[in-house]
Amino acid sequence: MKADDKSNALAAALILLGVGALFWVMPKIVLALGAISPWLGALAALLFILSFFIIFWLRGRYLGRK
Repeated sequence: MKADDKSNALAAALILLGVGALFWVMPKIVLALGAISPWLGALAALLFILSFFIIFWLRGRYLGRK
């Protein structure tokens, strides 16, 4: 395994752990926001789900420039 492979694997693992922690608390946050406004809760859920894909898209763009 090359150093670049280890770095990529570590970065992916950290991103997955961070997003996993976010998804762990997501129901509580969405329910709290949903008590204020159902649209706000739905928007928060959408942003949580899209954040996973946006992080990897931004990382791919960053690595593509190198």
